[in-house]
Amino acid sequence: MTAFMKIAPFSNEPFTDFSKEENKQAMLAALDKVKKELGRDIPLHIGSDKVMTDEKIVSINPGEVNQVIGRVSKASQELAERAMQAALQTFETWKKVPAQERAAYLLKAAALMRGRKHEFSALMVYEAGKNWAEADADTAEAIDFMEFYAREMIRLSETNEHRPLVKLAGEDNKLTYIPLGVGIVIPPWNFPLAICVGMVTAAVVSGNTVLLKPSSITPVIAYRFVELMEEAGLPAGVIQYIPGSGAEIGDYLTAHPKSRFISFTGSKEVGLRINRLASETAEGQIWIKRVIAEMGGKDGIVVDETADLDAAASAIVASAFGFQGQKCSAGSRAIIVESVYDEMVSKVAELTRRLEIGLPEQNYAVGPVSDKNAYEKILEYIEIGKREGRLIAGGDKAEGNGYYIQPTVFADVDGKARIMQEEIFGPVLALAKAKDWKEAIDMYNDTEFGLTGAFFSVNEERINVALETMHCGNLYINRKCTGALVGVHPFGGFNMSGTDSKAGGYDYLLLFTQAKLTSIKK
Repeated sequence: MTAFMKIAPFSNEPFTDFSKEENKQAMLAALDKVKKELGRDIPLHIGSDKVMTDEKIVSINPGEVNQVIGRVSKASQELAERAMQAALQTFETWKKVPAQERAAYLLKAAALMRGRKHEFSALMVYEAGKNWAEADADTAEAIDFMEFYAREMIRLSETNEHRPLVKLAGEDNKLTYIPLGVGIVIPPWNFPLAICVGMVTAAVVSGNTVLLKPSSITPVIAYRFVELMEEAGLPAGVIQYIPGSGAEIGDYLTAHPKSRFISFTGSKEVGLRINRLASETAEGQIWIKRVIAEMGGKDGIVVDETADLDAAASAIVASAFGFQGQKCSAGSRAIIVESVYDEMVSKVAELTRRLEIGLPEQNYAVGPVSDKNAYEKILEYIEIGKREGRLIAGGDKAEGNGYYIQPTVFADVDGKARIMQEEIFGPVLALAKAKDWKEAIDMYNDTEFGLTGAFFSVNEERINVALETMHCGNLYINRKCTGALVGVHPFGGFNMSGTDSKAGGYDYLLLFTQAKLTSIKK
């Protein structure tokens, strides 16, 4: 057994306690260092080549729109094809690298990221508008994904030892998990490091090569990750970094006959388009493409009259307004039984009004939303909400040279209202009243999505019913519906929330591999 196989059991990367002065000073130093490095020109990575293009994607700070984070080269369709050919060529050698060696690259990269954790977090503060704790959690999750998937790949490579096949006299049978080929990885902007790292490293540690097309909102943090993998010694051509237009290169690569899988996290609309394009068989294509998709949600929290109302109110506000509600797991609706409804409405409104808005760099609780398009869309939904419910907090844009919106709460919203049914992806919370806990669960389930949910109660019988009947991929009891941890809460949802891919779980790498049975007659 090689040395890097003798690794400790997985444990989650701890979050940083910024109330400690030494941690606060370390983060301030990282913010200062990263700020001085902003605004550089960034190339594509295609095989061993770094390619600068004239056309650029300009990434800006959503909390200070005059600040340029980076000018990122934009891939054309021609360059996307060149990247595909580089990935195909590299796959022929990468797929032969033993699983333990592939895992070692992830462990090395995790160690490097851990050593400069605050710098990665600081870049997200500037580019994604995350406050310190949200950025720190994002970086910790990225480290967790690399550590977890490295161990998982080693485990899968030893499956015949730990989970042997049924013995048959006269035959030597073995099951191995082999890679698929070249994959297209399209991560989101809201977890620009963690989800990007998780999607990419799951694919490459399984023996695949990838074309990484990051969000045009947060391409710089994705580039920093690609640089890190290069520093960790990952061979050139395993990851191609090709930011670009979804319409120009995203569709082209999804429909490409040599694309073996598409791993996507983002909106329902884009996910369904990818699924449709991938289902069509291109000329020369000899496989059915896989789509691994996580497509958001309309998540909610149900509160009955036995619940700890203070804890429930805190969880509702944290779930709704953490990172400005820009999480696919965000609790954008709460359904409360009528006997405690008015009290809960008052508690939620009070907690929401306490939230302070300002620059993420200065670590305010609430920062900006992602970009101008999101800003305008969310403000439109707030106007819809004013017609569909009773405004009890927020309801307008907020001051600042960026895309700031007040955390907004509407009460007395009908279950069929648009702000109860449609994913807003911003700091907007709808509160609805139910006659009892059973109706509340029915109202929770009345959605096309099914990602996360929470149920607050101390009644064991009701909790058991909720566990069985609340239809979502991640259900939490007496806690918020955000904050899944790698290895602890495998993450993925039902219905229009995606393919229930369960990122950070023990079956995730199976999505990037195919099982091959070999049988030798003795």
